[in-house]
Amino acid sequence: MTIAQVEDFIIRARKPLLIVFAVITALMIWQITGLKAETSLEKMVPLQHPYIQNLLKHKDELGLGNDIKIAVSLRKGDIFDAEYLELVKNVTDDVFYFPGVDRAKLKSLWTPTVRWSEVTKDGFQGGEVTQGYDGTPEGMDALRSNILRSGQVGRLVADDFKSTIIQIPLLEGEKIDYKVLSAKLEEVRSKYEAKNPNVDIHIIGFAKKVGDLIEGAAKIAFFFLAAAIITFFLLVWDFRDLKSAAVIVFCSIVAVVWQLGIVKMLGFGLDPYSMLVPFVVFAIAVSHSVQIVNAITIEMANGADAESAVKKSILSLFKAGSLALSTDIIGFLTLLIIDVDVIKALAISASIGTAMIAFTNFVMLPIIMSYVSMGQPAIRKVQESRHHVPALWTLLSRMTNRLPATFGVIFAIAMMAFAGIVSQNVKIGDLDRGAPELHPDSRYNLDDLFVTSNYSISADVLVVMVESEPQMCASYPVLEAVDRLQWHLENVPGVQSAASLVTAVKRIQTGFNEGNLKWSTLVDDDQILNESARNVPELYNGECSLVPVFVFLDDHKAETLTRVTDAVKSFAAKNDSPDVKFLLASGNAGIEAATNDELRAKKTQLVLLVYGVVIAICFIAFRSWRPVVCIILPLVITSMLCEALMAMLGIGIKVATLPVIALGVGIGVDYGLYIFSKLEHFLKEGKALQEAYLETLRSTGKAVMFTGVTLAIGVCTWVFSPIKFQADMGLLLTAMLLWNMVGALVLIPALASFLIKPERYRA
Repeated sequence: MTIAQVEDFIIRARKPLLIVFAVITALMIWQITGLKAETSLEKMVPLQHPYIQNLLKHKDELGLGNDIKIAVSLRKGDIFDAEYLELVKNVTDDVFYFPGVDRAKLKSLWTPTVRWSEVTKDGFQGGEVTQGYDGTPEGMDALRSNILRSGQVGRLVADDFKSTIIQIPLLEGEKIDYKVLSAKLEEVRSKYEAKNPNVDIHIIGFAKKVGDLIEGAAKIAFFFLAAAIITFFLLVWDFRDLKSAAVIVFCSIVAVVWQLGIVKMLGFGLDPYSMLVPFVVFAIAVSHSVQIVNAITIEMANGADAESAVKKSILSLFKAGSLALSTDIIGFLTLLIIDVDVIKALAISASIGTAMIAFTNFVMLPIIMSYVSMGQPAIRKVQESRHHVPALWTLLSRMTNRLPATFGVIFAIAMMAFAGIVSQNVKIGDLDRGAPELHPDSRYNLDDLFVTSNYSISADVLVVMVESEPQMCASYPVLEAVDRLQWHLENVPGVQSAASLVTAVKRIQTGFNEGNLKWSTLVDDDQILNESARNVPELYNGECSLVPVFVFLDDHKAETLTRVTDAVKSFAAKNDSPDVKFLLASGNAGIEAATNDELRAKKTQLVLLVYGVVIAICFIAFRSWRPVVCIILPLVITSMLCEALMAMLGIGIKVATLPVIALGVGIGVDYGLYIFSKLEHFLKEGKALQEAYLETLRSTGKAVMFTGVTLAIGVCTWVFSPIKFQADMGLLLTAMLLWNMVGALVLIPALASFLIKPERYRA
C-alpha cells in the first residue's frame, strides 16, 4: 500500500479513527491518575559496576549508607538545657516510629546505644550517656561529663555544644516512600520549631534529598503548563488562526498523555530525572505539527480544499517526518547503554513518547484539520508573503553563494575549535558541595552546610570493604594492613579522617592498660586483638570476615572521588593477598564514584552511537554522503558548544545532564531533515541552489525558525525550577534548540554551496 493510499484510507475512516483516538486518550488519562513521582537509590546507581556489586554482596552487613541525620540546634545557649533536652527526646520518640526506620540502630543522646566509657583503677566503667541525668544541676553536670567521655563530640554532639544529631538508619530491602517520609520529617521540623522559637532543625540524608527532589519535581507541571500556554499564543500570533493553534497544542499534549499512560502501564514511575521527557515529547510534537499545519496553509493558499490540502501536506512531509521520528526513537534508545535505571527509564519513556507522535500528530492532527480547516487570515498571510519576501529570507538564501558560504564555514570551523578547547574542561560528576541536584540556597543544602560546619564528621563517606578469611578479621595481619590503609588515605588530599575496627581496638587496648598511650597501637598477638574486637561487634560482620574502613571526605566532587579511589586501588594492587582483599566501595561517596565511572566509560560511546544512528539513517534516506555532512555538521557543532557551555557554567556531566546530549541531537536533527528534504524537492524541480533554498525558507524554513524560537522560550522557563539539575537541563536544551535552529538555517546552505550539485537532482 502506498502512502497516498494510506492517506486516502485515513481520510475516509476519519470518524471511526477519531472515536478510537478519543477512547485511547480517555484510557491513558485514567492510567495517569495512578502515576506517582518516585525513585530509589538502586535506580540511580550502575548496578553492574564492580563497586556496586561489592556493595550488594555485603549489603546485609554494611547497608547502602541510606540514613538520615536530624540536627537540632539552638540559636542561643547550649545543649545543657532541660527544655532543649526534652525536645530532643520528643523528636527521637517521634522519628522512632517512622516507616522504614531501622529502630535498633537509631542513635541520639536518648538511645541506649549511645554510651560513655572510661578507664579507672578498677578497669572500664561505662553506661548510657543520659545515665544520672534527672534535670537537676547535678544531673546536668553528669550529662556533660558523660558526653565528654563518650567520644561523640563532633559526631552526635556539635563541636560548639550548640546542637546534637539524631541519626536515623533506614531498613535495607524495604520499599520506602521517600515523598511520605520527607513530608513526615517536615512535619517534625515545623512542629518543634514552632514549639520553641530558639530551635532550628536541620535534616540531611539521601532519603530527604530525594523527598525534596520529588516535591520540587511536582512543581514542574507548572512549567509544562507555562510552555504550552506560551506556545499557544505564539502559534496564534504566527498563524493568525486560533483553531489551528489550539489543534497543534491539543494534539501535542495528547502525545504526552499517551506517553505517560503507556509508561504507567509498563510499570514505570515518574522520577525527577525523567520528568523532562514530557517536555521533550511536547517539543518534538509541536515541531512536526507546525510543519504539517504550515504545509496545509500553503496548499490551501494555492486553492486546495481542506481534505486535499491535508493529503498533499502529509505526502510532501512524509519522508522528512518519518525519518526524523525514526532517528529520534533510535537515538533515544541509545541511552540504554548507560547502566543506570533512571537513564534507561528516560530512554524508554522518550522513545515511547516519540513513537506516539506518529499517531497523534501525523494521523489525528491531519484528521482534525480536515474538519477544522485554516482560517482566512492565515491563508491571506501566506498569499501576501508571495509578493513580499522577508529580508531575512533573502539574506539567508545568499549563504548558498560561494563567498558568504566560505565565511560561514570558516566561522563554523572557528566555533568548533573554540568549543573543542573549552569543552576539555568539562568534568564528569558533581562540581558543587552539598546536594548539587538542588540550588545552593535550598533548605537542604543550607542544612548540609550547617552539619558539615559544626561536626567533625563529613556527610560524604566512602567505605572501603576489607575482606578476610572467616574469623580472621581481627588477626594481626589483617588489622595491620587496615592500619596502613588508613594512614595512606589520611594523607590523601580531600580526606578528613578515616576510622575502622583498628581505631576502636587501639582505644580499647589503651583502656585495658590504665590509659597508657603507649598501648595505642596494634599488638602482634591475635588473642589480645580478638579480646579488644569483641567489645565493638558493630565494626565487623557476623562471621568476622569483613572490616569496613570509613573514609570521611571534604566533599564529593569528581576530582576528590577520583583521587581517593585511585589511592585505594594503588594500595590494593600492592597489598591484596589470599588473606586480605581491599574492595571499593560503599557509602554515598562510593556510590557517586561508581556512577562517575559509568558515565566516564559510556559518554564517548553514547555520543558515537547517537551520531552513528543519525548518520546511518540520513545516508539511507539521501543515498549520498554530501547531504549527510550538511545535516550532521551543524549538530556536531551544537553538541560541542553544549559541552563548552557546561564547562563555562560549571555544570558537570552526570546522570541528569548526559541525556541532554542525545535529546538535543534528537530534536535538532528534525530541523536538518525537514530543510534538506524540501531543498532536495525544489532542486528536483530544476531550480538553482539559491532559488531552491529561498523557496525552502519560505515554507519549511519559516516553520523551523518559529519552532526553534518558540520551544526555546518554553523550555527556558525551566530555569526557575527549584531543582538545580532541571534548571541546568533547561538552560542546556534552550541553547541546543537555538543553536540547532541557527546551524540548520545558516550552515546547511553554506555547506550545500560546496557539496551539493543541483544538476545531479535534475531528471
